[in-house]
Amino acid sequence: MINCCQFIKLEHLDKLLPVYADLLNQLGEQGVDWVQMDEPILSLDLDGQWQQAFERAYNGLQQTPPQIIVANYFDTLGNNCHIACNLPVSGIHIDITRSSQPKQYVTQVIDHLPSHKLLSIGVVDGLSVWTTDQARVQDILTEANERLNTYHNQPKTGDGKDNQRLWVGTGSSLLHLPVDLTSEDVPENLKGKLAFAKQKLSEVVICAKLATGELQPDVTATDISLSPTQSDAQVRDGVFSDRYAKQEAKLNLPLLPTTTIGSFPQTAEIRKARRQWNNGELSDSDYQDAMKAEIRQCVTDQEELGLDVLVHGEAERTDMVEYFAQYLDGFWLAKNGWVQSYGTRCVRPPIVVGDISRPKAMTVDWISYAQSLTNKPMKGMLTGPVTMLNWSFAPSDAATRDILRLQIAEAINQEVSDLQDAGIGIIQIDEPAFREGLPLKQAEHASYWKQAVDSFKHSASSAQPETQIHTHMCYSSFHDCLHHISAMDADVITIETARSGLQLLDAFKVDGNIDGADGSTNTERGYQNAIGPGVYDIHSPRAPDSDAMQIVIDEAQKYIPIERLWINPDCGLKTRNWEEVRQQLRNMVEMTHIVRKKYVA
Repeated sequence: MINCCQFIKLEHLDKLLPVYADLLNQLGEQGVDWVQMDEPILSLDLDGQWQQAFERAYNGLQQTPPQIIVANYFDTLGNNCHIACNLPVSGIHIDITRSSQPKQYVTQVIDHLPSHKLLSIGVVDGLSVWTTDQARVQDILTEANERLNTYHNQPKTGDGKDNQRLWVGTGSSLLHLPVDLTSEDVPENLKGKLAFAKQKLSEVVICAKLATGELQPDVTATDISLSPTQSDAQVRDGVFSDRYAKQEAKLNLPLLPTTTIGSFPQTAEIRKARRQWNNGELSDSDYQDAMKAEIRQCVTDQEELGLDVLVHGEAERTDMVEYFAQYLDGFWLAKNGWVQSYGTRCVRPPIVVGDISRPKAMTVDWISYAQSLTNKPMKGMLTGPVTMLNWSFAPSDAATRDILRLQIAEAINQEVSDLQDAGIGIIQIDEPAFREGLPLKQAEHASYWKQAVDSFKHSASSAQPETQIHTHMCYSSFHDCLHHISAMDADVITIETARSGLQLLDAFKVDGNIDGADGSTNTERGYQNAIGPGVYDIHSPRAPDSDAMQIVIDEAQKYIPIERLWINPDCGLKTRNWEEVRQQLRNMVEMTHIVRKKYVA
């Protein structure tokens, strides 16, 4: 459901409408016949006020010259079906690729759709790299075509063809897909099963012909085969307070331990070595030597800066999901399967092609090498099961995703065990996509949260109480899911705080004061484990001074006991350069020393 505070946004709607009307008029004057208005918010469980806002908005826009089609995607219309179908527009677009019962969904929409409007049906999945199930699509489209053109006694056009009440398209934009499959060396067992953006366009044409019977469907299997069984999720032993006491005794860290999120600058030298290695111009041993040199320098810099818990810097890694996928069975990586992540940054999401398992250790050698260079604790860095699945191309149905998520969790669990056996006492399991994977429909939330929490807990279940488990969550809103984050039971969570102006920190505060700077004492409620609120924004090249960073900690200690606070940046340092990083971390450590003096005699 839309949060109550979101209703404030509706106050601005009337200011926006004249701007939209003017733009539509300009398009009409340029000879534009159709304009698509994207309204994916119609996939949410909208309150009556938001539904009424839709009516008011489009009543105000219906006099503009171009014909309007309202497009909804990423899920079904749900309880907004009636309002969407009856908006004063020429047609609507629906995405049936996210529906568990697409045929019934199309029937529902047609039942609500006035006879003068067209229906655009998104049958080609804009979020999936798998080919379209043509037989299933033909069954849906032929019935829809028949109903749209005969159920309401629609006449034939002069050339004998049905009128154009049915459009066929992709469920959503193809922005999220790699461009072209033809440049890939596709494994034999995957040939004919994959389709990137260019191939999806051809599928749209094919599906339109399937609707009229001009073509018969290709019945090539398009799904992946998974084992029918799945293990039960395991839970780590011990409660946080007992574990944390043992960890403090083992790690012997100071008050307000300083650390970073994991990655350090991916320099031109690192990228050059990786490119040469991938092109066969650098041997395996030479590449490993080059990465070890980068790790060695990273460790040296951290020690000189005075950080308490170090990381190896991830020089050998490309993307946090791609790196692990290449070592796990059940994934396939396209050579040119790039998609935009944010800004100018692109990633290559791996493709899930079968059961996921871990044939060998993925990080132990690198982390062990880094630990051999220092007497300070070295933090092992892993990507969590929720993020691995959410940032890969995987099947969309919930049951299959639940199996895959737990399979990935078991692989991470094995890696945690091996890192622990290698003497690594702190292991971070990153879950920046923890909330991002939340379904749009409220009715599906409870199931998702249970599966997400269970998979994380399973991934960490092999850790002994003395092994400290961290997790990191990036730029997101946690106010409505704090109890699920608490249920993950990570010993330390690091979050973005500085960039959002302390807004995210508010979600983690206890209900009432605790033993803090103001001297008050009350019963603690809220988030009970340790937390590292990011003290500076890593997306800025600026190095804020220690006073600016201290603002975050001064605010945090009002709500979180000082004994449970860590000091760290908002996020990883991969995109920064070393000059920026050194100054930013130097200021962070300086600030920490200043704050410690308040509490340590």
